[in-house]
Amino acid sequence: MAVLLRVLLFAALIFLSSSEVPSDSTKLKEVFQKGIDLAVQQVNSHTGLQNHFLFFKTVEQSSIESGFGVIYIYQHFYLKPTKCSRGTENADPKTCAFRNDRPLIDCAICYKTHAWEIEKDPKPYVHCVHKPALTEEMKKGRVEHCQKGVYGSGTATLLTSIGKP
Repeated sequence: MAVLLRVLLFAALIFLSSSEVPSDSTKLKEVFQKGIDLAVQQVNSHTGLQNHFLFFKTVEQSSIESGFGVIYIYQHFYLKPTKCSRGTENADPKTCAFRNDRPLIDCAICYKTHAWEIEKDPKPYVHCVHKPALTEEMKKGRVEHCQKGVYGSGTATLLTSIGKP
């Protein structure tokens, strides 16, 4: 009886601890989302665009933990135009249907986080361009920028540990 009571107590503690405190993987997903939101905000603030853009698909993403709550993030993803006009508030794919007659925007971003928040120093690097206009030279420039010392942890380079989502 005492063993059963201990097992039940242990199971209840595990359930409570897992339901109250977000796991590191949950927090990392939230940080990835913050990076996507940063790029979406920058793209949608561009005066040359007529349509509102939303996140469409992750191509690749990676993270390196360098200790003391610091994580370096790299993300590569696509944004897709919607039928809503630029500046639409609280847009999502349900209220703003994706358009299939316009090119995707290809984005690569890298940034440093501390305590699950994007740091302002070094300034997050956001590079988004219409996919048809993206050149190999631009892709190379993205990689070089994100591999510079300001986004590297000093050990492994950020882009050498790229993992699929």
